Amino acid sequence: MDNIVDALIVNAKGEILDRESMEEDLFWAIRGGGAASFGIVLSWKIKLVQVPPTVTVFSASKTLEQGAISLVHKWQYIADKLPNELMLIVQLTRVNSTTQALFRSLFLGTSEQLLQIMQESYPELGLKREDCIETSWVRSTLFFYRLPFNGSLNILLNRNPRPRDFFKIKSDCVKKPIPKIGLQGIWRRFSEVDSPVMLMVPYGGRMAM
Repeated sequence: MDNIVDALIVNAKGEILDRESMEEDLFWAIRGGGAASFGIVLSWKIKLVQVPPTVTVFSASKTLEQGAISLVHKWQYIADKLPNELMLIVQLTRVNSTTQALFRSLFLGTSEQLLQIMQESYPELGLKREDCIETSWVRSTLFFYRLPFNGSLNILLNRNPRPRDFFKIKSDCVKKPIPKIGLQGIWRRFSEVDSPVMLMVPYGGRMAM
């Protein structure tokens, strides 16, 4: 959102507008409020950012018995305060009748640097060197899209649509950390519905103010 510097849209009147002619309120809205709600976006102008030659990814799952509730509770207090180079998200899901918290991360740097940050900020997760995978940024996209990680990057050029998945989704911004009793309620709720998934993403920046 912050790296989009301009856009072209067609509004309900058929007018083609850029950032200057649509004014800042609309430009702000199309970058985060669901662009299709305000018109048809024809193009984006994006400010590219540099990434280092080596990035590090990891995925670590924790069950209730492994202290997942305490880990998610602590995550709420530190995730948006981690260095800008580190993104750490949590996905709650049910696997084999057990609810688990899956911690997934992308760090713009080496595994040694990442381990030092995690040891200082989030030692409770117990991240180890063998949990980390060093790779290039473009190959990290395979990791997050669950594509064959060691396969050819040509798969990213495949424009054939995937089979459609149908699901119901709702999003919200949580302004205060969910207490442990609330997380326990979410865990119980997960056992009552089919294929539940809850994705927790730290925004930081203005969204954290």
